[in-house]
Amino acid sequence: MVGPYRGLFDGPGIKGFVLAGFFGRMPMSMQGIGIILLISTLTGSYAAAGAVAAVTNVAFAVAGPLTGRLVDRFGQSRVIPPFAVVNALSLVALMLCAGLGAADWTLYVTGLLVGASSLSLGSMVRARWTHIHSGSAKLHTAFAFESVIDEVIFVTGPALVTVLATGVNPYAGLAVATVSMFAGSMALAAQRSTQPPVRGVRSVSGTPILIPGIALLACVYLGLGAVFGSVDLITVAFAEEEGAKSAAGFLVAAFAGGSMVSGLWFGSRHWKISLRGRFIRALGVFAAGLVPLVFIGDLKVMAGALFLAGFAISPTLITGFSLTERLVPPSLLTEGMAWISTAIGFGVAIGAWAGGRLTEAVGASDAFAFSLGAALLAVVVGIGGSSLLRLPEAPSPAKN
Repeated sequence: MVGPYRGLFDGPGIKGFVLAGFFGRMPMSMQGIGIILLISTLTGSYAAAGAVAAVTNVAFAVAGPLTGRLVDRFGQSRVIPPFAVVNALSLVALMLCAGLGAADWTLYVTGLLVGASSLSLGSMVRARWTHIHSGSAKLHTAFAFESVIDEVIFVTGPALVTVLATGVNPYAGLAVATVSMFAGSMALAAQRSTQPPVRGVRSVSGTPILIPGIALLACVYLGLGAVFGSVDLITVAFAEEEGAKSAAGFLVAAFAGGSMVSGLWFGSRHWKISLRGRFIRALGVFAAGLVPLVFIGDLKVMAGALFLAGFAISPTLITGFSLTERLVPPSLLTEGMAWISTAIGFGVAIGAWAGGRLTEAVGASDAFAFSLGAALLAVVVGIGGSSLLRLPEAPSPAKN
């Protein structure tokens, strides 16, 4: 399984942008829960904390494609630094407003600025991989590696920010996230040799979301995002119902852990099945893996079921980003990938809201039915529109 990953990082500058991208996007799993922990601790209001976190997430989802367009037009090295500075200052302002007991509207304004200035570094790193390995078998492996990195971040980030916020002080988690974001972003911007070139030719449509295949993928990932958002919230409620709220982090980590393991395996394979076929199969397996969650009432069994349910996450994300790379013109690649991230972000917000309402109404176990329903809807949309994802088979990739 390790074989295909050998030599992936041998090119000049590759290790540098991978490491910078890792630290720069750590906040994507720390920021939301860090804001909730900070504001709820200082104000005593979970409602206000959740509302500010939601505003931040929605602002990021809306701004993501616009930021991606700026990157495609002007280049990563010119766009990243000003956004990183504004994002860091906005996070500091949010912490100060919360600490000084400022009016609630200041929390929403600073939260809005935090979300709008957040960068989709994952899309930028994947764009660099595409620039380096386009047309090579290593691109599939590189995308698999990035999905594994995402899962590592989502396994470790929430636990780290929680320990810092509860064990050190309420500001510590967000402070570390801010430093990590700023240092990683600036380090990535400084590495110009590996960034994709700025291309002057624009597509006729002007935006990737008007490409039918990308619009279909966005709809599918909206449903998958709803699964992610609802499963995370419902899992916490399930652990509390079982009298072990402290086990919630372990359960959420099990879901991401399954995806991490499958990502390593999926990326090590050289597939003969078409990219479209892999995507549809991964969607189906993902939906099937969620079925047992509705019937489980034991923590240990739930941990195992979540681990298995997470197995199809990475393959679905890997094939989705690979399809995006094939469907989007090179001059719009970063924006195209940002649209996928935006769709997931909106889905997460919808899933968290719906999962919370259903958990209060029918209990955690039954609320998992929403997660299953969202996954089934994604499968129906994906299969129904799969003709939009049919691609001409590329020539045999180079074995470099």
